[in-house]
Amino acid sequence: MAKQPVDYGALLSSIEASFPMVQILDKDGNVVNKDIMPDLSDDELVELMRRMVWSRVLHDRSMALARQGRLGFYAPTMGQEASQLASHFAFKKQDWLYPGYRDIPQLIQHGLPVSKAFLWSRGHAEGNNYPEDLHAMAPQIIIGAQYIQAMGNAVGQKFAGKEDEVTFTYTGDGGSSQGDVYEGMNFAGRYKAPIVFFIQNNGYAISTPREKQSSAATLAQKAAAAGIPGVQVDGMDPLAMYAVTKQAREWAAAGNGPVLIETITSRFGPHSTSGDDPTRYREQESFDYWEQRDPLIRFRNYLKEKGLWTDETEEELIEKTKEEIKQAAKEADQAPKMKISDFLKNMHGEPGQNTVDQIKEYEAKESK
Repeated sequence: MAKQPVDYGALLSSIEASFPMVQILDKDGNVVNKDIMPDLSDDELVELMRRMVWSRVLHDRSMALARQGRLGFYAPTMGQEASQLASHFAFKKQDWLYPGYRDIPQLIQHGLPVSKAFLWSRGHAEGNNYPEDLHAMAPQIIIGAQYIQAMGNAVGQKFAGKEDEVTFTYTGDGGSSQGDVYEGMNFAGRYKAPIVFFIQNNGYAISTPREKQSSAATLAQKAAAAGIPGVQVDGMDPLAMYAVTKQAREWAAAGNGPVLIETITSRFGPHSTSGDDPTRYREQESFDYWEQRDPLIRFRNYLKEKGLWTDETEEELIEKTKEEIKQAAKEADQAPKMKISDFLKNMHGEPGQNTVDQIKEYEAKESK
């Protein structure tokens, strides 16, 4: 009997239907799904909003500092506040964060001083000198490599019998096409390591649209190949981001293994301050669509309806944050200038003879 041809269109539709996007608030801040409403107190809701507003101000000031030449590399975060800060809000101080280069807001909220984040952007070694109680690694520049590092940490947590401690890591839709991402998920799944993986799908890998990166109907479904749960979330919805992340953390901490979360979000600006112009690869309709779904507007409407937020509260917070960032930038400016001999000393744990000779040579020049 001849084989019936496979209806690949129906198959892809079936796969996509298996990973529906989780949402609690619509674009206007109305509750559309009460079934998974997180148990957050009024104070916690306000604190989450404060962190998101803080992140937007940090973005605005970082862009200004970069234009002034006071920062080096910076990857804009405007538009991704819910994806980043609402997910981070579900983790605990003892959890280990492995960020990508766009994940500076989570890193600061996890305990990194803002001044050190600025020094990291400038390439200063002091930007990687973390407080002992900060459970985090420096932002990974190699796309997707943080998944491998985070997996290693999580497997270590598993073997060490750490209780109520997980690892979490972020990459983008472009990063999800890297081999390191699958390898990290696969190995973590094999050992049921306590880790939550995030793919922040903001639609573009620099200028490459999501649809040109992969034929997968969703990025969440990539979890299936590693044998771990995958879920897609409205990354512009703070409540949905928190609710799903909290469940994922509880799942991982209980010894059930990893979870992959795909967040559907958008960056409102360029990929980085290195020069790309998003208007060259994005239509105006794209910006209009996503700006109507701004996570701050959505959450602001929700909190105002509950009587928890005012314009005056927000303005006061913005001015306070601007002053804090101003002081952090001044502190970063006062850090000792890096020397060539310092770069050489930091290059190797045990420098070879050639490097030792170079260190001596430059130290002699720098002492004059």
